[in-house]
Amino acid sequence: MDTTIRNIEAELYRKLRARSALTGMTVGEAVSEAMRAYLARPETAKTGSLLDLVPEPFPEGNERVSEEIDAIAYGMESE
Repeated sequence: MDTTIRNIEAELYRKLRARSALTGMTVGEAVSEAMRAYLARPETAKTGSLLDLVPEPFPEGNERVSEEIDAIAYGMESE
């Protein structure tokens, strides 16, 4: 399928063209591969709300780091 894509950053396109040539692909093949990878990612419905944030657990051994930071920043005592 012949398709025109507009408003691609010139530097981004130049790098894509160079890398696709080095790997023996056409620009179209590289773009199709990138689109497949993008569409394979899980879909996330973000609303821009703080509720969209998913907390990550502290690395092991740092479970109380937030309390320690509060103690330093606010002069609060950690248990």
